[in-house]
Amino acid sequence: MSEDDSEKSKPALAIPTPPHPIHRHEKLPWQTPKSPEEDIEAQARTERLLQSPSYRQADEDIDFLGQDESRGIRLQLDYSKPQRLLNQHGVHHTIVVFGSTRIMEPAAATRRVEELQRALLVSPQSADLKRRLMVAQRIQAKSQYYQVARDFGRMVGESGRGPEDCRLVVMTGGGPGIMEAANRGAFDCGAKNIGLNITLPHEQYPNPYLTPEFCFRFHYFAVRKMHFLLRAKALVAFPGGFGTFDELFETLTLIQTRTMAPLPVILVGQQYWQQAVNFDFLIAEGVIDLEDKELFWFAETAQDIWEGILRWHEANGQPLLNHQAC
Repeated sequence: MSEDDSEKSKPALAIPTPPHPIHRHEKLPWQTPKSPEEDIEAQARTERLLQSPSYRQADEDIDFLGQDESRGIRLQLDYSKPQRLLNQHGVHHTIVVFGSTRIMEPAAATRRVEELQRALLVSPQSADLKRRLMVAQRIQAKSQYYQVARDFGRMVGESGRGPEDCRLVVMTGGGPGIMEAANRGAFDCGAKNIGLNITLPHEQYPNPYLTPEFCFRFHYFAVRKMHFLLRAKALVAFPGGFGTFDELFETLTLIQTRTMAPLPVILVGQQYWQQAVNFDFLIAEGVIDLEDKELFWFAETAQDIWEGILRWHEANGQPLLNHQAC
């Protein structure tokens, strides 16, 4: 008998049908609770066990994840989720825009002034109304920056190759005011844009011009700050308050100490910033160096901001729009 005939005469191997990946024909012992016929109290005991906090799976146990001992896990999750999504969508670089949440678009600022003027006609002696009107008029004067931020957001948005090009994207804190304006400018031209919201004790809403898949909410300010700067190719600071100052001076400190590579920092509204911060006084007092004043510059228009960023990167030997041609 030849070798081929010998092979043919062998009985076929009995290969079982692959089992279902989940279901079985017969339940395993632990798939059914103990019968009341065996122990009348067993069902109630089992239910108490199932409802016990210790039985909750750790990654589904919100109370456990909220404990002080779980802070390291929360920090990692706070960092990892946006990092994964931004990588997944090909976001390489960002232009970060900060500014006051209170600086509204000109039409809204005008309406607010007119409302207070009418109220003051009814109560002309009200010191509180006079103060509110004065503040509203100052906000109205700064409302021009809403349009500047919107124009700038559009310029960044138009620098790519269309709506799906996410290599250079506007990033803000995701709130109203100047942040809304920058996101809105990118939205106007169909470009995607990013907002990094933060969990606060009171209710808040992200501005409506954010790209849904790029609208994030953080638990930790520190992790949010990290994401602001991880991909930043420029920081643009419009007139603002504590939050704007916080982000601006942290960035300047990191650049000053070379903890991070230098990047363009633009202060929009020279008159505002020179009144808000006396940089020359700080130099004269010896608490910062003369060269530290070169870590930033002033600009007034969207075109000035954008052209300044481009020139800075060219002078640095790494033209920004080269990244767009990758």
